[in-house]
Amino acid sequence: MERVQGIAELIQEACDNRGWGPAKLARELGIAEGRGPAGMGRQYARKLMIGERNPDYWLPYLIQVLDLDVAPSRHMTVPGKEHADTAADVLTLGRSDAVDRRSFITASGGATLSLLGVPDAEAITRRVENTPAGAVRVGRGEVSAILTMVRTLGDSAAEYGGSHVRRLAETYLTDSAGPWLNGRYSVTTGRELWAATSQLAHLIGWMYQDEGEKEQRQDHGEDPQALAKHYYAYAYRLAAEAEEPELAATALRGMTVQSIGLGPRHRAEAFALAEKCVEHAKGLADSRAVAYYESTFAEAAALDGNYRLATRALTASQSAIERTAGVPPGHSWASHFTIGRWAHASGMILATMGDLAGAREQLHQSLEVHGLDRRRSRASVLGNLGEIHLRQGDLDGALTVWSEFLDCAEGVQSARVRDAATDMRVRLARYRSVAGVSTLDRRAAALLASQ
Repeated sequence: MERVQGIAELIQEACDNRGWGPAKLARELGIAEGRGPAGMGRQYARKLMIGERNPDYWLPYLIQVLDLDVAPSRHMTVPGKEHADTAADVLTLGRSDAVDRRSFITASGGATLSLLGVPDAEAITRRVENTPAGAVRVGRGEVSAILTMVRTLGDSAAEYGGSHVRRLAETYLTDSAGPWLNGRYSVTTGRELWAATSQLAHLIGWMYQDEGEKEQRQDHGEDPQALAKHYYAYAYRLAAEAEEPELAATALRGMTVQSIGLGPRHRAEAFALAEKCVEHAKGLADSRAVAYYESTFAEAAALDGNYRLATRALTASQSAIERTAGVPPGHSWASHFTIGRWAHASGMILATMGDLAGAREQLHQSLEVHGLDRRRSRASVLGNLGEIHLRQGDLDGALTVWSEFLDCAEGVQSARVRDAATDMRVRLARYRSVAGVSTLDRRAAALLASQ
């Protein structure tokens, strides 16, 4: 921290000598880095000048444009270096204001795969060896507290959608987990702390993804999909640095599902991420986790048009999930992948490959036999099932299912629910003269207005 303040004083002095304010510094840094005059926000430059932001990535460009007499620290991230301070970066992402966060994302942005970088195998050891004086002591109690909060917030989000508790989750990351990440602990506790924070970052990424485009209109122009992608990337890096392959694979799965949701234009990216996810999962003993990742690989392969590979991955996923019958789930994210959730995923993969009868059977299984009980999950399945009924020519069945979907979706804030309601209205527009359709349309419009 002393080094950051010292560099900030040099930055301020050099800017004063040139008559530069934050706007001019931001412009020059953006040009030097190659992103253009708008590549950095004024507020981000101001915080560099007063020491509220570690210069990390921007230090070489500060040296260049201000002719600073300072050399990069071996622990600082600079262009061309292999590693970044993952813990510091995820906290910066969480605590930044809207304008500052856009600058941070621009500075660290890029294609999804490039965001993953190369996890730093020495990150935790280096933190332990360089603990600042007066840092709070951290033990397994703090790790347990993070995991408990992840479960509590995750349960609420699974029931009512990500937007209900996302801000609370980010505040917990920065105000509670943040001081612990910067605290005093052993390497063993550090790995557990990194792993727990990975789960929290993953949850926040999922919450942003689940909010969809709604927040972009209301939250100062922030892009929730970009934020989700960054949180997933940090979840991956934290897990990899903690040597937790299941958590790393789960973060990669989150990024894969996000790319799948963005449509066919992102199919190559989704497939590459899914391959990387399955590769990380090799050797895992948890059959639920194996089923989780293989089903995602099948979905990505189906989107990419490789139905043979999709079928093979789906079969592997089915074999794995069938081995979990009667086995209680664990506490990890992947351990919550039940046979009912597998049936939903399987049904959507079959629908992508054109097997509507198989898809319909699997979705009915997920609801009636395996009993998905979360409101958001049930609403999502019902929305998909109504579409399958209609595509098969069963209008009456579609109307019945969609009516139940609207009952279940009330009070749920989720992009999947909004997308399903919008899709339903579009598909039913041609049947306006059919009894009951206008009522469903009005209910769907009211649901969308409440989102």
